[in-house]
Amino acid sequence: MKPFLDPDHPMFRRAWVRWVTALVPLGWGAFELWLGNPFWAVLFAAAGLYAGWILIAKPKG
Repeated sequence: MKPFLDPDHPMFRRAWVRWVTALVPLGWGAFELWLGNPFWAVLFAAAGLYAGWILIAKPKG
């Protein structure tokens, strides 16, 4: 079974792609919170945090 977000995929070789993949959902979550939609804000923030962990923070190996 393939992982939901594969950090070894060729698309994620560039660091800026990894950062954008994590920061865009976080930004959208902040926007949703500003609009007063806490459900969507938490959902997008969780997606951004997950992407950040998998693509940026998680040690390789």
